[in-house]
Amino acid sequence: MAASDQISAELWDEFHTVVNMTSRELQEWLSTTAADEKTEEVPDRAGPRTGRRVLEILGKRRTDLTEDDVAVMRRVCDIVRSQRGPDLEPTAGGADWRHGLMNIGHDPLKPA
Repeated sequence: MAASDQISAELWDEFHTVVNMTSRELQEWLSTTAADEKTEEVPDRAGPRTGRRVLEILGKRRTDLTEDDVAVMRRVCDIVRSQRGPDLEPTAGGADWRHGLMNIGHDPLKPA
């Protein structure tokens, strides 16, 4: 069974709802030193691994997803929902909390 068969429309939509940063916004964020104290010089290695994986997934078509992509999508959805709740309305919080979510493509200050 292909990974695209394993990803439901619900997960696809949920992922693209919780990841509310565009590819460009996420790439720029991951390239900043605020994204991770260990940001490397090579742009495609900047930021945490999960954030880089989210960026890769955003560049793929649904039919090109791997099983690993699907697992990352589920994990990102779980993290965001556990920290944000169901409504995803803009919420101010501590800088570390916001930056942690932005590292995986979710800006809690952005409107739903």
